[in-house]
Amino acid sequence: MTRHFFLFLLLLSTAALADDGSRLWLNYDLIKDAKQRESYAPFTKFIAVASDHQTLKIASEELKLGLQGLLGKKIATVKTATTSGGIILNVNKNAPSSANISNEGYEIYTEKGNIIISSKSETGVLYGAFELLRAIQTGKSLAKLSVTSSPKVKIRMLNHWDNANGTVERGYAGSSMWKWNELPHRVDPRYVMYARANASIGINATSINNVNASSRFLTAEYLEKIKAVADVLRPYGIKVFISVNFRSPRTLGGLKTSDPLDPEVRKWWNDKTKEIHQYIPDFGGYLVKANSEGEPGPQDYGRTHADGANMLAEAMRPFSGIVIWRAFVYNADPNGDRFKEGYAQFKPLDGTFDPKVIVQVKNGPIDFMPREPFHPMFGAFPKTTLGMEFQITQEYLGQSTHLTYLAPMFKECLDTDTYAKGQGSTVAKVIDGSLYDAQYSLMAGVANTGSDINWCGHPFNQSNWYAFGRLAWDHTLSSEQIASEWIRMTLTQAKPTEQKISDMMLKSHPIYVSYTYPLGTSHMMGESHHYGPEPWLAKSARPDWTSVYYHRADSIGLGFDRTGKLSNALQLYSPEVQQKWGNPEQCPLDYLLWFHHVPWSKKLSTGRSLWDELCVRYYDGVVQVGNLQKTWESLKANVDPEIFENVKGRLKIQEKEALWWRDACVLYFGEYSKMPIPKPLIPPQRTLNEVKKLVEIYHLR
Repeated sequence: MTRHFFLFLLLLSTAALADDGSRLWLNYDLIKDAKQRESYAPFTKFIAVASDHQTLKIASEELKLGLQGLLGKKIATVKTATTSGGIILNVNKNAPSSANISNEGYEIYTEKGNIIISSKSETGVLYGAFELLRAIQTGKSLAKLSVTSSPKVKIRMLNHWDNANGTVERGYAGSSMWKWNELPHRVDPRYVMYARANASIGINATSINNVNASSRFLTAEYLEKIKAVADVLRPYGIKVFISVNFRSPRTLGGLKTSDPLDPEVRKWWNDKTKEIHQYIPDFGGYLVKANSEGEPGPQDYGRTHADGANMLAEAMRPFSGIVIWRAFVYNADPNGDRFKEGYAQFKPLDGTFDPKVIVQVKNGPIDFMPREPFHPMFGAFPKTTLGMEFQITQEYLGQSTHLTYLAPMFKECLDTDTYAKGQGSTVAKVIDGSLYDAQYSLMAGVANTGSDINWCGHPFNQSNWYAFGRLAWDHTLSSEQIASEWIRMTLTQAKPTEQKISDMMLKSHPIYVSYTYPLGTSHMMGESHHYGPEPWLAKSARPDWTSVYYHRADSIGLGFDRTGKLSNALQLYSPEVQQKWGNPEQCPLDYLLWFHHVPWSKKLSTGRSLWDELCVRYYDGVVQVGNLQKTWESLKANVDPEIFENVKGRLKIQEKEALWWRDACVLYFGEYSKMPIPKPLIPPQRTLNEVKKLVEIYHLR
């Protein structure tokens, strides 16, 4: 067992005195049901592992830690199984391909009275060990256990937007978890917990710094620090990526240019990549935000995104790593449509990217809005590997004060059909590589971790980290199954309590959308800090950072017409998708105002006018937050007191902020509709000016 693991166990022994959330879903408390514990006893007498490989030793120690906690008994570890009734860890590197298991996949089965965890790799065995622990934590029988599992996506990554000064861009759980001033000489024991948590859900990559990157992360000073982190993560199957600043050859290398076609610039990146591999031999690669929101890039020199990405891919060619190039780009055009920008810039480049390049695309075309149509790039780039970028941190989804379970939102995107190669061409099949037989595949999530003791701020925000990892491993899992697993591993195994909490979680995303962005509205949050509502925002540093750019409210109606009158963005999709979303009479209400400017008095499929339906949804969202509070209050006796009080307080904040959103939006849009709040709803008890003054507070310095 490594020194870091010993330090972690010491930390765990103190953290376990109270359920402060620091253990995440790796909660190995004693199973209360004695009969259930007895049912596991015949299969958990020992753990057999023949190899001294560091990852196998970690798998063995994790099983030992988990089983001793869950079952309340000591578990012996042996080199070879001489009897039945134990768990055998087996690496079979020569397993036949007919087994249909990837190198990271695993099998768990019973044989001669033992449970076998087998894989072609040590990392696969570690994943299998966590799967076995998950089965016990969630109360499954081990009697006839038979599991075969391989990840559907090859690179399953957390993107950290952490800065060198300890801040986290769009971070709502304290400061950065990376202690750059302490590294490499002191390695925080929390890095081990981070590695364990990620390995338990199959995450195998992490980009360690903000995409708005500082060149300092490429210096020898910082590479030594990153090496120390990589050394901790490596035995858990996690590779480290670095976000790079495209101007680094100038700012760091002293060159006169960073032109990707300049021979000296190419040599600089080749040399820098070799240097990085001297510190981190299994370096995952580069993540790049270029020519976006002020960041430098190849367009500064008249070059294309492909020119920039391919230069870095050339530097990576002697090694196993890759280049991830973000497609989040948009020009400041008051007469344009940001919806189309990524597609417009990248579509002409389809087929020109190096095979080592993955273009990372946000799930929607605007910017992680609470509900967006899937990005039109998915399904439209048959010659380019596209990766998915979800946002786990809740920048536009209540940050750290709103209970918003995101698995349904992730699934909504993944399960949507692009029709790119006929029916069944889902977004998930695009990003897992199966639709176009891609060599690489990627699902990335912008991390929600921080220095808070429970890692994620809101206790329920942990479920979004968990859900992301589970869906990156297997996007066919249901939101219900993932919620059930997380609840049983984290909060309770009591079925009635679990069902109530699951119901809260599954309703939470629709509730949030209802009181913030109903019917396909978008981008009306507070300027810069993105906290609270500001639908009246009309002036900013650029037009597409305002609210009025998106909602287009006027005396006639509401919504952004993308069917051809204001923008032809709908034409970026397949004919089948255009048919589904292009007719306002048939367009699902959740996407209605994304594609249509609808008159206030227009009667919708609900039987209500647009204005009345908008009001009903805003008001119902607030009511539903009250119902969440009532449900949670009913569980007081069945949930850990510390967690209960934490969530209770945040639900009170959520109710206050839901009212804030409701009042701001119905009062503001009411000035355009000139229509009264429909009965029996009671008009807001404050004026629009009063709400605007409240918003101004959050802009004070």
